[in-house]
Amino acid sequence: MACGKLEIDILNTIWRLTSTGEGRDISIQDVVDDLSANGIERAYTTIKTVMDRLAAKSILVRYKVGKKFFYSAAMDKEEMAQESIVEVAEQFFDNDYAALIRFIENKFDLIK
Repeated sequence: MACGKLEIDILNTIWRLTSTGEGRDISIQDVVDDLSANGIERAYTTIKTVMDRLAAKSILVRYKVGKKFFYSAAMDKEEMAQESIVEVAEQFFDNDYAALIRFIENKFDLIK
């Protein structure tokens, strides 16, 4: 479930907004405003397109309240990270998690 930079920025925004208000309905404008406040300037239509694509991939859930559409993340940040690690292990390390860990340790010199 590879995501591009803007998709990740949108997901991080939704997770952040959700954490500050449980049950909060998050609109496209909420995401545009939050991204803008964090120095990411994108057109409303661009954000809408990306959010609709994330919904089509079942990464976001799109629902209607009255006449307006809102979005929520289909999984939390930890679940998404776990799924991404599984995907990397499958695609690049033949499901060998020890090899993945060794790669990370060597590549990023995390363990001294």
